[in-house]
Amino acid sequence: MKALVQNQARIFEVGPRDGLQNESVILPIETKVSLIEKLADAGLRDIEIGSFVHPKWVPQMANTGEVAKTIKRKEGVSYWALVPNDKGLERAIDSGVEHIAVFMSSSETHNRKNINRSVNESLKELEKVIDKAVSQGCVVRAYISTVFGCPYEGEIDFNRVMEIADALLSFGSSQISLGDTIGIGTPLQVKENCARITERFGSADAFAMHLHDTHGLALTNAFAAFLEGFRNFDSSVGGLGGCPYAPGAPGNLRTEDLLKLLDSVNIETHVDRPQADEIAKWLESSVGFDLSTRLSFQ
Repeated sequence: MKALVQNQARIFEVGPRDGLQNESVILPIETKVSLIEKLADAGLRDIEIGSFVHPKWVPQMANTGEVAKTIKRKEGVSYWALVPNDKGLERAIDSGVEHIAVFMSSSETHNRKNINRSVNESLKELEKVIDKAVSQGCVVRAYISTVFGCPYEGEIDFNRVMEIADALLSFGSSQISLGDTIGIGTPLQVKENCARITERFGSADAFAMHLHDTHGLALTNAFAAFLEGFRNFDSSVGGLGGCPYAPGAPGNLRTEDLLKLLDSVNIETHVDRPQADEIAKWLESSVGFDLSTRLSFQ
């Protein structure tokens, strides 16, 4: 992925996948397509449209293939989909997806509960998946979950996180998204570890921050990462989202709040903030999601 200049930031909108997968309501294809197209119209250039995880585990994502085939693709927009393995990759490619996200955890326990593999087993699997995706012309980014703490193991050794990131980059992943899966990170912890990333890898260009707002610190943690050179951030419209396998993870960093923060420090995102606000209102009024506990500051 091309490095950004310092006065620009890149937002990866994960609402249609990470947001919707944690909601009890399963949206029809046309509603998902409408959401994705609205986000693209607002200026978001990286949108995660769904996942190819088996519907038995995440039924909300069962129609991702149809969504991928139905959306009216906008020039300059990358439409990402999450895949768990080689079979999921094949389904994604068959659906016309060219931007692939893979995932694993830095916690042994969370990784086993999430995808029933050890960390080492996941690395071996992802090496094959990433190599195959890249060989077929796809761009790959990789999520590492629980980087600041695990619901089962507690504190995570950040050296392990960096070792996993190093491996995934060597496999061909173009970017690593560092996930605070249960929103346990603190600003000083985030700042310190982001500085370690910059020191070890030379810059934060190949990294993104994926924050959850469990304790109301997601926006503050985003700013802490920003101060250490991070310019890639995952967020979810309306603050939708969480992780079905991580108790206590109610929502992602809200896209509208992130836009306001970046605007306040003169960072260009090329996203229309009022339009993003309107999408969140549409999710409440037309789709019926209750976003009252995830209020954006104005």
